[in-house]
Amino acid sequence: MAIASRVTKRALSTFAAAKLPEEAVAAAAAGEAIAATTAAAVPLASSERTAIARAALLQFEDTGRLFAGEPTSALLRTLAALQALSVGPLVDAATAALRSPAVAGSALGRAAARATAYRHFCAGETADEAAAVVRRLWRGGMGGILDYGIEDAEDGDACDRNAAGFISAVDVAAALPPGSASVCIKITALCPIALLEKTSDLLRWQKKHPSFNLPWKTHSFPILSDSSPLHLTPSEPPALTSEEETELQLAHERLLAVCARCAEHGIPLLVDAEYATVQPAIDYFTFVGALAFNDGAGAGDCEQRPIVHGTIQAYLRDARDRLEAMVRSAERERVRLGLKVVRGAYLARETRLAATLGVPSPIHGSIQETHDCYNGCAGFLLDRVRRGTASVMLATHNVESGKLAAARAQELGIPRGDRNLQFAQLMGMADGLSLSLRNAGFQVSKYLPYGPVEQIIPYLIRRAEENRGLLSASSFDRHLLRKELVRRVKTAVVGMGRE
Repeated sequence: MAIASRVTKRALSTFAAAKLPEEAVAAAAAGEAIAATTAAAVPLASSERTAIARAALLQFEDTGRLFAGEPTSALLRTLAALQALSVGPLVDAATAALRSPAVAGSALGRAAARATAYRHFCAGETADEAAAVVRRLWRGGMGGILDYGIEDAEDGDACDRNAAGFISAVDVAAALPPGSASVCIKITALCPIALLEKTSDLLRWQKKHPSFNLPWKTHSFPILSDSSPLHLTPSEPPALTSEEETELQLAHERLLAVCARCAEHGIPLLVDAEYATVQPAIDYFTFVGALAFNDGAGAGDCEQRPIVHGTIQAYLRDARDRLEAMVRSAERERVRLGLKVVRGAYLARETRLAATLGVPSPIHGSIQETHDCYNGCAGFLLDRVRRGTASVMLATHNVESGKLAAARAQELGIPRGDRNLQFAQLMGMADGLSLSLRNAGFQVSKYLPYGPVEQIIPYLIRRAEENRGLLSASSFDRHLLRKELVRRVKTAVVGMGRE
């Protein structure tokens, strides 16, 4: 049963380019002036000029300017939350409790989660609460990514409910200021997990044996490469039953319905990547959606941002190979590819699975290899943004990656307000980087999960693990927050002394 890869859709030109607040534009112009003045004043080698320009673009030293407009109470709450998450034993105990159905399912457990990690990392229980956060961010010069936090559906009924929730999120985004919001979804919420796993096995087997026939498969971009973890499918998997093919068709229809609503309102749709056992099927779904809804944003048409965006996880060994293959394919077909680049959030799960199966981990052997892969993928895609053949969202909490990407974008002549270059960070994380990028004039969004506490628990566990330890992802933010709070206290004391 072939699945249609083209769906009738409204014109994509409804997406209106949003303007940055005037203060952000002014900050961007100031940054460009500093870089130009510095380069003209002293003759420097190219690498030195690049380093100076990079430093001039993103400013962190002046925390008063960085956190201007942020109330002290909010800074104190953020620092307290991040400091608590840096205490390894505390995080271990909390995540163990959240994994326990007896604790997570109890009223006391939900209340504890709501008052701590949930409050810090999530935008509320309803779409309206999340929309209020988007409006607040927009007034401050940033956008929001609405993420109805559901994943891992077990049956078709759950998938139907989830699709309705995603469509509702699109409708909420459409009612917000133009350009202020996008929507993020998970394919594991639209297709039963068992079917995604089986489909992924079949796609891996076909990669190893190209003549292997998949009657349900339709045209897509390349999904796997020779460096992908094909060993996860060691033997020929059984074909899909007729019932499974029907369920796969229904899953595609759910995704395409969400895509169609996004296209109707000009709302970008970001499809999250997940774990290796289901990722081939996720990419297959995503690219079928991209082929159906991004072809109106063909190469050379730089005014529109693609509707459907897939995700590249740079911690995977095959990330760069797959990225280059899919970009080449999209360029041949004159389809502007939309991609979000992340490092990856399933490290513990992937490591456990590889150890259990006795196979190599699909993840790079060191954090530096992951950094190098991320920065390489970002640079590769920035060049495509310059050419007008791709749109990219660089989702990173790594300050060095942010500096490198900003400097490279400037070198390539990509305008700061180009809607096809976005930066993103999670709510409650890397606020210093978000604010610095915004001050430099770049397009920045915060990722805003919302939904009932019990529904968000898997997400909270991943965030707790990511921030665990004194040298965690939040260490730089904690340093900036402490510095700004000390500055405010000193300013207050001096002011009192003058009275």
